[in-house]
Amino acid sequence: MTDTRCLHVIQPFLWIANQCLHARMGDAIVEHAMTIRYACLLLCTPLLLFGSAFGADVPHGSTAGQRADHTSTHHPMSPPSPLTAAGNDAFWAIQEAIQKLDADPNTDWSKVNLEALRQHLVDMQNFTLHVEVLSQTPSAQGIKAVVRPTTKGSEASLERVFAAHPTQLKRETGWEMHVAKQGDAFVLTVTTPNPAEVDRLRGLGYIGVMALGAHHQVHHWEMVRGTGPHQ
Repeated sequence: MTDTRCLHVIQPFLWIANQCLHARMGDAIVEHAMTIRYACLLLCTPLLLFGSAFGADVPHGSTAGQRADHTSTHHPMSPPSPLTAAGNDAFWAIQEAIQKLDADPNTDWSKVNLEALRQHLVDMQNFTLHVEVLSQTPSAQGIKAVVRPTTKGSEASLERVFAAHPTQLKRETGWEMHVAKQGDAFVLTVTTPNPAEVDRLRGLGYIGVMALGAHHQVHHWEMVRGTGPHQ
């Protein structure tokens, strides 16, 4: 590759010399043209002989300085990952919300509140995993469940969720949900006016009643946009 660069350097000088010779522009000029040709050949000979020893590892079209700079700063692009999950469920839910906000041209970023969603997801984690379901028994037209928080944080989460969930459950299903505090536990009574739904209600139990419906996604979207009730 060094010989190619050498020819590129001397090519203009050789062209001038050849033009002078072909034009036969006088003895002095011809003499100078011949001198230029010989000088170019003498200059290029060492590079042709020894250039590969010094520059064989230099990529085509790059100088040694460029190679050094490229080596120190370039990071090859990583291949695409076959994985789709960015983290745990809460992290993935927040990442999905960000993607939807970015894709929505009407997003008002001055109102976006991802922290509200994060705190709500903590509550959901708590009432799902950090509680002990002490009992679930059939009641008239429904079920009675007794749950006890296992951490201080889950107790606060249950109080927040039980303050809002009965209204949403009523709106979405027509079921009645009543919550009462009994010592360190919460007593939930959920009933349906439709006898055909009793078995389904009892089969759902505590966590099924909490997870039922698609209103969670709606609330999460309202929260991140700063328009939801859980602010």
